[in-house]
Amino acid sequence: MTAAVLTVSDSVALGSRVDASGPAVAAALEQAGFTVAAREIVPDERSVIEAALERLAAKAELVVTTGGTGVAERDVTPEATLAVADRVMPGFGEQMRRISLEFVPTAVLSRQVAVIRASALILNLPGQPKSIRETLEGLKSPEGRPLVAGIFAAVPYCVDLIGGPYLETREEVVKAFRPKSAVRPPR
Repeated sequence: MTAAVLTVSDSVALGSRVDASGPAVAAALEQAGFTVAAREIVPDERSVIEAALERLAAKAELVVTTGGTGVAERDVTPEATLAVADRVMPGFGEQMRRISLEFVPTAVLSRQVAVIRASALILNLPGQPKSIRETLEGLKSPEGRPLVAGIFAAVPYCVDLIGGPYLETREEVVKAFRPKSAVRPPR
C-alpha cells in the first residue's frame, strides 16, 4: 500500500524551522508496512493544501497530513481536507481526540478530520511527533496491554473497503483489524 505525507506549516515551508513531524509520520508508516511514495511540505494556505491533497490522493491509497489542525487563524488543514472529500469519516477524528485527551485537556481544541477521496483515505494528524505516535498506535499499559485503541489498526480495512489494496501490516508494530470474513490467508 502506498502512502503520502503532507506537512502543513508556514515556518517549515519557508525553511525557518526543520520538519520534525513529516519524518515522524513517514517513519511510523514505513515501520507498519506502508511504502511512503511521496512527501511534500506546503504553507498554511487552503488552496495550496487542497491542490496537494488532490495530487497526493491520485497517487497513494493513504494520505496523511500533519499540522494546521488547531484553532489559530491560519490553521486551515481540516477545511482544505473537507473541501476535497467525497465522504467524511468522523470516527477517526473522534478517536484521535480521545487519545490526546489522556494527555492534555486542550485536545478538545484539535480539529483533525479524516475523509475519503475516490479510493484514497486522507487523515489529518497532530503536528507533534509524540502526539502522532500516540494517535497512530494508541495507549498501552506498562505491560504492553492496549488501553485505548489507536487509529492505525483500522486504516488497512478502511482502505480495503474503498477499493484499495489488501495490506498486511507488521504485527509487532500494529496488527490490522478486520472482521473474520475479511481476513485473507497470509502471502
